[in-house]
Amino acid sequence: MFATLKRTAKLFSIPSQAERDMAYLNGASDRYDLEARERYLGRRSFNRTLGL
Repeated sequence: MFATLKRTAKLFSIPSQAERDMAYLNGASDRYDLEARERYLGRRSFNRTLGL
């Protein structure tokens, strides 16, 4: 009963920002793509701290 509820809850849960970022990084096709994605996430987090 509780296992079914847990599975159902997981289906409707929204992934956290860290999980979405990790999925984005895992989608890189090569080292250069990974580096570009890391720079993008770094700029995004920096701009977020500045309030831009």
